[in-house]
Amino acid sequence: MTKLSVNINKVATLRNARGGNNPDVVKAAQDCERFGAQGITVHPRPDERHIRYNDVLALHEVVTTEFNIEGYPDDRFMELVRRVKPAQATLVPDAPDAITSNAGWDTVRHQSLLTGIVQELNSHGIRTSIFVTRTKKWWKAPPKSARTGLNCTRSLMRTNTHVTATKAVAPYVRAAQVAAELNLGLNAGHGLDLNNLRFLKGQIPHLLEVSIGHALICDALYYGLENTIQMYLRELE
Repeated sequence: MTKLSVNINKVATLRNARGGNNPDVVKAAQDCERFGAQGITVHPRPDERHIRYNDVLALHEVVTTEFNIEGYPDDRFMELVRRVKPAQATLVPDAPDAITSNAGWDTVRHQSLLTGIVQELNSHGIRTSIFVTRTKKWWKAPPKSARTGLNCTRSLMRTNTHVTATKAVAPYVRAAQVAAELNLGLNAGHGLDLNNLRFLKGQIPHLLEVSIGHALICDALYYGLENTIQMYLRELE
């Protein structure tokens, strides 16, 4: 079964809007796990506009499922990851002021940078994944080993009404096939919700993990967090 990792950034966004500690990010993560999530994802940004670096340290003490830290591998991020040693680190090419991670690495242009970062993270026992841009040579990601996962990150199903779902997802199916041929694990995120998750899973049955935050937290406002997580898990069955 494809694992569900809940990105709790939006919980921190709500907390930061008023200050204080309501909602409690740590408790929210623990509740997500208790309700069935198989992982917790956070993406601390330099301006700490949602998840703060201190949150990551606090979460590290309590998260019992897979802990995944996303971010641009600058010095501060790498220092944090070395200290926490999460189960997974996900590298994104975001500028500091990016609203969300909506693009992937050019793995040819940045091959030298990524090779060094991935090798260091792997040396700490951290499974490393990278957001990728699907160019003709996107698979030249360093190193070509099962320990390096690839995240297909574009909005998978956000297309106009004239494009069928099958056609929209076709490039990602092909990317998944190439990843499998290279013995690379495959994760997915961005644009995933209750309307398209089952379809994507059916097209790419060997997905290791999906990381979902914005849509899931929005759904939780209507359905409740426990029920929402169960709904997403059912879509992945």
